[in-house]
Amino acid sequence: MGAVNRILITGASGFVGSAALRAARDQGIEVIALYRGLPHAAWEDDLGITAVKLDLTAADATEQLTPLVSEAGAIIHAAAHLGDDAAAHDRVTLGGTQALLSALENWRGTFVLVSSIAVYDTAALAPGDALNETCALTTAQKARDAYSKAKLTQEALVQEVMPDAWLIRPGAVWGAGRTWNALLGFWASKVFVQIGKDGALPLVHVDHLGETLIRAAQKEPKGTVSINVVDDDLPDRRRFVSVHKTLTGWPKFVLPITYDVWLKLARLLRPISAGLPGLFQEPIIRARLMPLRYPNAALRATLGGKDHAPFEEMMAQSIAGEP
Repeated sequence: MGAVNRILITGASGFVGSAALRAARDQGIEVIALYRGLPHAAWEDDLGITAVKLDLTAADATEQLTPLVSEAGAIIHAAAHLGDDAAAHDRVTLGGTQALLSALENWRGTFVLVSSIAVYDTAALAPGDALNETCALTTAQKARDAYSKAKLTQEALVQEVMPDAWLIRPGAVWGAGRTWNALLGFWASKVFVQIGKDGALPLVHVDHLGETLIRAAQKEPKGTVSINVVDDDLPDRRRFVSVHKTLTGWPKFVLPITYDVWLKLARLLRPISAGLPGLFQEPIIRARLMPLRYPNAALRATLGGKDHAPFEEMMAQSIAGEP
């Protein structure tokens, strides 16, 4: 397969999709940018971007997609629902993926799916374990929430149609406008309850992810290849909260609780946990808060790349770039 000169990106106006678009244009690669809401104003002045408003959930989405995909040497599928609404995932994440795959019957190119490390079965892991590409995946029956179930099902849909595909599984994506995450704890009025201090946070800066997606789009996968995408410099929870507080002034009040204590409390509340927020439910606690290691050796060996800068510097740049 030769060099890819044009990439089609779904969800191109979203957080991840727009980062992939920027990375492509930085390399002079043309982009067919599919968006559902509003295009970015900067696209108007870039002749290398063909912006197409297209709702992947529309009844005629496949018909609209077919001529567009024929013009692309690679596809990055980033469009998806990001919440925990099962119906929205069925319609947007899965319905949109099916519409796109139906347009690829005679297409030959590199397919890159933006999936998630949420597809792994963290119930099979213990504190201190490494979560890598060899770990067991969850199942539709065991999935802890609608998001993880949808991403798992989405991967299966792709594998049914595309014999060769990249399944890119990013950790928690962050950057300007999204410097906080749900892997730290919760707010109790003005106090932030930080659950745990050790264990790396599986973070990936959105710019690093965008560049990874473009590298994947330019490399033939030779079968289904799953890659976890996290940064080289991964802070633990204590370091993250400290850096964020230094740079922004918040959280001003922090109440640290160990992971073990919180897990024991959740188990005591198990009889009523169904009516409590997610961080009181053991499957979600284990997925979001259990201290684990997140090696990215497979990422670097397969797709290369490196962090632009250490975590503190990336955080400072992201905060400075926030609106």
